[in-house]
Amino acid sequence: MRYEAPTTTKEAATLLAKENGEACVLAGGTDLLVRMKMGLSEPDLIVDIKHIPAMQEIKISASGTKIGAAVSGTRLGDNKALKKAWPGVVEATNLIGSDQVQGRCTMVGNLCNASPAADSVPAMIAAGAKAVVVGPKKRRTVTVENIVTGPGQTSLEKGEVIESITLPKRSGKSGDAYLRFIPRTEMDIAVVSAGVNLTLEKGVVKTARVCLGAVAPTAVLVPDAAKAIIGTKLDKAALESLAAACSAACNPIDDKRGTVEYRTKVAGVLGRRAAEIAFKRAGGSK
Repeated sequence: MRYEAPTTTKEAATLLAKENGEACVLAGGTDLLVRMKMGLSEPDLIVDIKHIPAMQEIKISASGTKIGAAVSGTRLGDNKALKKAWPGVVEATNLIGSDQVQGRCTMVGNLCNASPAADSVPAMIAAGAKAVVVGPKKRRTVTVENIVTGPGQTSLEKGEVIESITLPKRSGKSGDAYLRFIPRTEMDIAVVSAGVNLTLEKGVVKTARVCLGAVAPTAVLVPDAAKAIIGTKLDKAALESLAAACSAACNPIDDKRGTVEYRTKVAGVLGRRAAEIAFKRAGGSK
């Protein structure tokens, strides 16, 4: 096994592209090291991205927010400006693992691990986040919902690595929220999760995005749920329509953690509750 610690994203991408065997990216290592210890992964090359300055940045500008791929959950949680602008995104990432794991884990690692139950992903999708993807010869910007293609699978091509996540600029009255249901009180994976992001104009929902996790092979953006609350003050009828749209969008598995019927029902409940929190954070009142 070979270990490399490049100092630029292009260098990292070139290393990954040239490797003929199994190549893995190391950010926090909270997924990779577990897989290696279990014998599920035996990489020929490990590319450590923590020494790349662009991967360690949190930059808030007039155009939005840039979060480097190696930024830990702890650093996100400690950034007051980011927590104020995108509390749901920060909360979602801060639900990954224990306090010790938070010091290492990253939202991009959580995304690229491509678990249907990943906590950070529905919140990022609801936020309209985009990934800056860098290859040996070019870079491209991809919406987060188009990164994961299935359990453990992504749309990244050989040699490509995500350098950062960009969140759009906040405008006017806006708010987001993320909720999940887990069997235990903490440190468990979601049985169902929901992220909601919305903006208000004169107390009425002007724009909205609703995304569900752990109810399909990938996180599910639910346009019908967003449509249900746009133009409303989140009255009872609107929330019931949102919940129904969330349940209708589900295609979950049936396992020991929850039945299809249970997950479908809970998706509607969490979608409604997350919408209410986001609405309140945006300054809305019923």
